[in-house]
Amino acid sequence: MLMLLPVSGWAQDKDTQQPPTQFTADINMMTRGEIRNGGMSANPDNTSPEDNSAFVLNRERLIFGFQRDMLEAKTSIQHVGTWGHEGAASVNVYEAWAKMRTQNGMFAQIGRLALRYDDERIIGSDDWVMASMTHDALRLGYEGNGHKVHTILAYNQNMRALSEPGSFYANGSRPYKTMHTVWYHYDIPQAPLGVSLLFMNIGMQAGEEGGIGDNEAKTEWQLVYGGYLKYAPSNWQIEASYYRQAGHDEYKAKLDAWMATAKVEWKPADNWSLEAGYDYLSGDDYVAVVNKGGLGMPRHEVNKGFNPVYGSHHKFYGAMDFFYLSTYVNGFTPGLQNAYVGGTIKPLRNLSLGAAYHYLATGTKLAELDKTLGHEIEINASYRVTKDVNLAAGYSYMTGTETMERLKRASGDGSLRWGWLSLIISPRLFSAKW
Repeated sequence: MLMLLPVSGWAQDKDTQQPPTQFTADINMMTRGEIRNGGMSANPDNTSPEDNSAFVLNRERLIFGFQRDMLEAKTSIQHVGTWGHEGAASVNVYEAWAKMRTQNGMFAQIGRLALRYDDERIIGSDDWVMASMTHDALRLGYEGNGHKVHTILAYNQNMRALSEPGSFYANGSRPYKTMHTVWYHYDIPQAPLGVSLLFMNIGMQAGEEGGIGDNEAKTEWQLVYGGYLKYAPSNWQIEASYYRQAGHDEYKAKLDAWMATAKVEWKPADNWSLEAGYDYLSGDDYVAVVNKGGLGMPRHEVNKGFNPVYGSHHKFYGAMDFFYLSTYVNGFTPGLQNAYVGGTIKPLRNLSLGAAYHYLATGTKLAELDKTLGHEIEINASYRVTKDVNLAAGYSYMTGTETMERLKRASGDGSLRWGWLSLIISPRLFSAKW
């Protein structure tokens, strides 16, 4: 595929002056302390007298950047851990890629990439999570004249197999075996309107290695496709999206799911804004809701619970992350409705305050239980101490219902609390150009 790119676009004219070379070194340190009460119990029978915890997380990244002429490269080494954790913490390469581009807007990028598209609802880095998400992939594209077209190709394997096909992929560092994505975006400056279309073909490993019959190893293909638009006239910003899911999941069940979102933001001044929105994610027709300690044996041939795959889930569905970062009881999902209002204000130049309210409910009807999961209230604050130092804090309170307790094993008297305090230090250590 790379052979199709115009050779003259990559090459540099020998008669022109050597372009400057730029090298940068940055560090990003994030430390976050959290305390919660009434979260999801680790005991499936919920027999523990208390369900609360407190811990401190930390993440450090050492980031190197290089740029010269048509070539750009980046490497980010990451350490993630918990204060006092017994055993070795996680140290890995978070990003490592090289990118070449032509003068006519085409580019090719290969390596470990942090992908972010549109509002990051389907594909995002989810940077709130300490480890975040990256993809080992090849990305080809074109950007110019208001048009952006990206093609992403990925194929994952546990190890290099020299004497066997090595086609079985299990327990790897990436959630899928193979992935093909096409993203198209067009900006209409006169509107001002931006429209995106997304198509993902995700291959998930199903069955067992060496299995036969129903357990035969095979790749099940999951399709995610839809669109996103953003319209920003004057002091308003309107966002909407719609996606469908088809194919089969890794358990070989047929997929037939969808989601739709809408959000309106009003910003009459630079120092304050208001927003309101609604998310709907489809759910399964039947979800067994059993009592504590009970066993449910639901069966269905079609999976109607929408999975927002590789999005930045913490940005949506409530800051307490009860949804789409953990499964429901028995692994099935009743979907989700998320209606919310909120706002931000900047009383000082370096200080930002925010608050939001979420009404959370299941997307499908449940036998013997109400749809309402609970009401969540969030407040947060962010203060930029210096150019390189930022301090942030937040507190969330949720009044959960019996539905929430039965579906998510959320213990307590219906009152769920979570607070956090975060320090981010991100200085540039070195920069040189020659």
